[in-house]
Amino acid sequence: MTSRKAILVLRIIVALILIQTLRFKFTADDVSVYIFETIGLEPYGRIGIGILELIAGILLLIPKTIWIGATLTLIIIGGAILMHLTKLGIEVKGDNGVLFCTAIVTFILSAIILYTQRKTIPVIGNKLSF
Repeated sequence: MTSRKAILVLRIIVALILIQTLRFKFTADDVSVYIFETIGLEPYGRIGIGILELIAGILLLIPKTIWIGATLTLIIIGGAILMHLTKLGIEVKGDNGVLFCTAIVTFILSAIILYTQRKTIPVIGNKLSF
Protein backbone atom coordinates (compact mmCIF):
# COMPACT_ATOMS: atom_id res chain seq x y z
CA MET A 1 0.00 0.00 0.00
CA THR A 2 1.41 3.38 -0.94
CA SER A 3 1.77 6.03 1.72
CA ARG A 4 -0.96 8.14 0.04
CA LYS A 5 -3.38 5.24 0.29
CA ALA A 6 -2.33 4.54 3.87
CA ILE A 7 -2.98 8.16 4.85
CA LEU A 8 -6.34 8.03 3.09
CA VAL A 9 -7.23 4.96 5.17
CA LEU A 10 -6.15 6.78 8.36
CA ARG A 11 -8.22 9.83 7.38
CA ILE A 12 -11.28 7.65 6.82
CA ILE A 13 -10.76 5.84 10.14
CA VAL A 14 -10.48 9.09 12.10
CA ALA A 15 -13.48 10.61 10.28
CA LEU A 16 -15.55 7.51 11.02
CA ILE A 17 -14.59 7.57 14.70
CA LEU A 18 -15.53 11.25 14.96
CA ILE A 19 -18.77 10.90 13.04
CA GLN A 20 -19.99 7.68 14.70
CA THR A 21 -19.82 9.31 18.14
CA LEU A 22 -22.25 12.01 17.03
CA ARG A 23 -25.33 9.86 17.55
CA PHE A 24 -24.45 9.60 21.24
CA LYS A 25 -23.93 13.34 21.60
CA PHE A 26 -26.90 14.46 19.53
CA THR A 27 -29.38 11.96 21.02
CA ALA A 28 -28.37 12.82 24.60
CA ASP A 29 -27.19 9.28 25.34
CA ASP A 30 -26.90 8.65 29.09
CA VAL A 31 -23.11 8.21 29.00
CA SER A 32 -22.61 11.31 26.88
CA VAL A 33 -24.80 13.40 29.19
CA TYR A 34 -22.93 11.99 32.22
CA ILE A 35 -19.55 12.92 30.71
CA PHE A 36 -20.55 16.48 29.89
CA GLU A 37 -22.32 16.96 33.25
CA THR A 38 -19.17 15.76 35.01
CA ILE A 39 -16.99 18.28 33.19
CA GLY A 40 -19.60 21.04 33.57
CA LEU A 41 -20.47 21.48 29.89
CA GLU A 42 -23.89 19.85 29.57
CA PRO A 43 -25.78 20.43 27.22
CA TYR A 44 -24.06 23.19 25.23
CA GLY A 45 -20.60 21.60 25.36
CA ARG A 46 -21.98 18.25 24.24
CA ILE A 47 -23.73 19.76 21.23
CA GLY A 48 -20.88 22.18 20.47
CA ILE A 49 -18.21 19.48 20.61
CA GLY A 50 -20.43 17.28 18.45
CA ILE A 51 -20.68 19.99 15.81
CA LEU A 52 -16.89 20.53 15.91
CA GLU A 53 -16.31 16.78 15.55
CA LEU A 54 -18.63 16.70 12.53
CA ILE A 55 -16.74 19.60 10.96
CA ALA A 56 -13.37 17.96 11.69
CA GLY A 57 -14.54 14.65 10.20
CA ILE A 58 -15.68 16.37 7.01
CA LEU A 59 -12.49 18.45 6.72
CA LEU A 60 -10.37 15.29 7.02
CA LEU A 61 -12.07 13.91 3.92
CA ILE A 62 -11.53 16.98 1.72
CA PRO A 63 -7.99 16.96 0.23
CA LYS A 64 -7.36 20.71 0.58
CA THR A 65 -8.50 20.82 4.21
CA ILE A 66 -6.89 17.68 5.62
CA TRP A 67 -4.47 19.66 7.79
CA ILE A 68 -7.31 21.75 9.25
CA GLY A 69 -9.33 18.63 10.08
CA ALA A 70 -6.33 16.94 11.67
CA THR A 71 -5.49 20.04 13.72
CA LEU A 72 -9.08 20.45 14.89
CA THR A 73 -9.21 16.76 15.79
CA LEU A 74 -6.00 17.03 17.83
CA ILE A 75 -7.45 19.98 19.76
CA ILE A 76 -10.81 18.31 20.43
CA ILE A 77 -9.39 14.90 21.30
CA GLY A 78 -6.56 16.46 23.29
CA GLY A 79 -9.26 18.09 25.42
CA ALA A 80 -11.07 14.76 25.78
CA ILE A 81 -7.86 13.04 26.91
CA LEU A 82 -7.20 15.84 29.39
CA MET A 83 -10.73 15.49 30.79
CA HIS A 84 -10.24 11.73 31.17
CA LEU A 85 -6.98 12.26 33.04
CA THR A 86 -8.26 15.04 35.31
CA LYS A 87 -12.02 14.66 35.87
CA LEU A 88 -13.49 11.52 34.32
CA GLY A 89 -10.92 8.82 34.88
CA ILE A 90 -9.77 6.22 32.36
CA GLU A 91 -12.93 4.15 32.81
CA VAL A 92 -16.27 5.88 32.37
CA LYS A 93 -19.43 4.16 33.59
CA GLY A 94 -17.97 0.66 33.27
CA ASP A 95 -16.67 0.97 29.71
CA ASN A 96 -13.31 -0.65 30.62
CA GLY A 97 -11.48 2.39 29.22
CA VAL A 98 -12.80 2.02 25.67
CA LEU A 99 -13.59 5.74 25.29
CA PHE A 100 -10.16 6.72 26.61
CA CYS A 101 -8.34 4.22 24.38
CA THR A 102 -10.35 5.39 21.36
CA ALA A 103 -9.35 8.97 22.15
CA ILE A 104 -5.67 7.99 22.36
CA VAL A 105 -5.81 6.12 19.04
CA THR A 106 -7.66 8.99 17.38
CA PHE A 107 -5.11 11.48 18.71
CA ILE A 108 -2.15 9.42 17.45
CA LEU A 109 -3.70 8.86 14.00
CA SER A 110 -4.54 12.57 13.71
CA ALA A 111 -0.96 13.48 14.64
CA ILE A 112 0.33 11.14 11.92
CA ILE A 113 -2.07 12.66 9.39
CA LEU A 114 -1.06 16.22 10.33
CA TYR A 115 2.64 15.31 10.13
CA THR A 116 2.19 13.98 6.60
CA GLN A 117 0.30 17.13 5.62
CA ARG A 118 2.64 19.62 7.29
CA LYS A 119 3.91 21.05 3.99
CA THR A 120 0.35 21.95 2.91
CA ILE A 121 -0.18 24.31 5.86
CA PRO A 122 -0.32 27.87 4.49
CA VAL A 123 2.47 30.29 5.47
CA ILE A 124 4.43 27.88 7.68
CA GLY A 125 4.23 24.71 5.58
CA ASN A 126 7.34 25.44 3.52
CA LYS A 127 9.36 25.94 6.69
CA LEU A 128 8.37 22.56 8.17
CA SER A 129 10.84 20.37 6.33
CA PHE A 130 11.79 17.98 9.14
